[in-house]
Amino acid sequence: MAEQKIMSAKDLRSLMDDIETTNARKAREAAERERKAQEELHDAFMKRELPPDIVERVSTRVRWAAERGEKELLVMRFPSSFCTDQGRAINNADPKWPQTLEGFAKRAYEFYESELKPNGFGLQVEIVDFPRGMPGDVGFTLVW
Repeated sequence: MAEQKIMSAKDLRSLMDDIETTNARKAREAAERERKAQEELHDAFMKRELPPDIVERVSTRVRWAAERGEKELLVMRFPSSFCTDQGRAINNADPKWPQTLEGFAKRAYEFYESELKPNGFGLQVEIVDFPRGMPGDVGFTLVW
């Protein structure tokens, strides 16, 4: 039987340090990938335009919801970090909350104001979740 050597405490600490360093590097790399993905999502949201068939899409979805007996429809959800104030005005029901919208959210709100509101629709805008106690996503709910 081969003789097995017990690792010294120094070697064990060195092994643990190597493992900790590797885990920290992997965590940093994962965080950087997540940051880049969030940045790409943000950039796409800011550049996104309303589709040419927006009236047809909204009409169809509203009709389907009404046929199911519903009186509201969540039409958009996006991170509150996409607002200029990270969603604080929306969370506090500040009447100036529309001024915090940017990109696609701003264009969607302008569409609501010009096309849907004159036809009797309402819009409920709220923070729909609070991860770690902070405003998470904003929800735009069309009501009739």
